[in-house]
Amino acid sequence: MKSGFVNIFGKPNAGKSTLLNALLGEKLAIVSPKVQTTRHRIKGFLTKADEYQIIFSDTPGIIETKYKLHERMMGFVKSALEDADVALLIVDVNDDLTDNNNIFQQLKLNVPAIVILNKIDIAENGKLAEAQAFFAAQPYTKKIIQVSALLQHHIPKLIKAILEFLPEGAAFFSEEELTDLPLKFFVGEIIREKAFALFADEIPYQLTVKVNEFKEKETLTKIQADIIVNRESQKAIILGERGQTIKELGTRARKDIEAFIENKVFLELFVKVKPNWRNSDLYLKEYGY
Repeated sequence: MKSGFVNIFGKPNAGKSTLLNALLGEKLAIVSPKVQTTRHRIKGFLTKADEYQIIFSDTPGIIETKYKLHERMMGFVKSALEDADVALLIVDVNDDLTDNNNIFQQLKLNVPAIVILNKIDIAENGKLAEAQAFFAAQPYTKKIIQVSALLQHHIPKLIKAILEFLPEGAAFFSEEELTDLPLKFFVGEIIREKAFALFADEIPYQLTVKVNEFKEKETLTKIQADIIVNRESQKAIILGERGQTIKELGTRARKDIEAFIENKVFLELFVKVKPNWRNSDLYLKEYGY
């Protein structure tokens, strides 16, 4: 039996969350074309009875901190570095290779690292060969795997490579468990994902979601959540004319939540203004950061 923590690191928008979902065969992490979508450390468990349990972690993209929220996000990255048995260093093959290398060097890894060259389905001419040669020359690289996380190409090959470096040990969680986070957390993330899809510019980055009520009954789950923003003008945009925009957001979120929890959902959303919440220790703690 092999078991251990395999944590995913990389720049914003390299495909970390898409890769986690592909590895698990389940959608745990929200995804968006916008950067900095992931704000927490999200663990997902891949278990094959009597053979292995891989505890994957999706982490926020590595960024320079401008707010206390960013500091908390980088705190999740630090915690993932501390308990990793294997590091997955994911790179968008069309991105600047030197920038990625600088970030990986700053991690100061002391565990085996697999470099993942992602988005091979849209790789520009010559980029794959260039990236392969570049990262093969780096001292932290133990193995390089080329994948398309979006299309789930070469995911079994990646899992096989991970198992080469995973230590022996008993499973940490039962075979039935997929994550250690509560359903309530994922409900908030689904709502936030829909906000990322609906709104442009700064709104998704200045927005968070607090789930206040999550009552499960046999035929219906009642959920009430607040969408937190910085300014009154943002509240007006989210509400939309005669409440049409928040209604659209709620409809999209409800459908995905119903699919995720496999039950009918009554979803009630409110928008609240909390100025400068991203720099408030009190608010950050209240909102789960």
